[in-house]
Amino acid sequence: MASVDVVVWDFGGVLFDWDPAHLYRKVFETEEELDHFLTVVCPREWHFQHDAGVRFADTLPVRRTEFPDHAAAIDVYCERYVEMIAGPIPGMHELVEELRSSGVRQYGLSNMPEEPWPAIVEAWPMLAELDGVVISGVEKLTKPDPAIFRLLTDRFAVDPAHAVFVDDVARNVDGAIACGFAGIVFADAPQVRAEMRALGLPV
Repeated sequence: MASVDVVVWDFGGVLFDWDPAHLYRKVFETEEELDHFLTVVCPREWHFQHDAGVRFADTLPVRRTEFPDHAAAIDVYCERYVEMIAGPIPGMHELVEELRSSGVRQYGLSNMPEEPWPAIVEAWPMLAELDGVVISGVEKLTKPDPAIFRLLTDRFAVDPAHAVFVDDVARNVDGAIACGFAGIVFADAPQVRAEMRALGLPV
């Protein structure tokens, strides 16, 4: 197996604890209201279109019309999106710093809407310290489409035979492996560290 000297990270569920419930527990008083909003009004299936490049500016007015009783809660979906991040996944930011200190190139490849991305970087400056990022909402491509992996490798001159991709979604890791990357399905920081060490990375 080729030596690995590049790491490509997913963000939500790997580097950060991202969940819309983190925001909406501040908005709704009961778990029943929260569950209804996130399964009926603004479910993950609805959200995914924004990862693919559809803008909240176009979808939120439509959603407010469809669910007028939830208009105020719908309004904050984009403007307070950064509050969906509760914080770092334990041990992961330390791992990023260790790799950086050892001179390992690191990139981000995330299914994420375009509009909240600047606020997320402002809140978590370590993202700007990566060697480069590819955001699906900007590119209008989503994992596991092979095109988004090719975009990353072409843009940043990454040889997938010398790179590992880390994601908490198995089908995304499978997509990376099909494009020539090594792959790690995230469970927790110690597991990722052990698998990286097995690949020869200095952690």
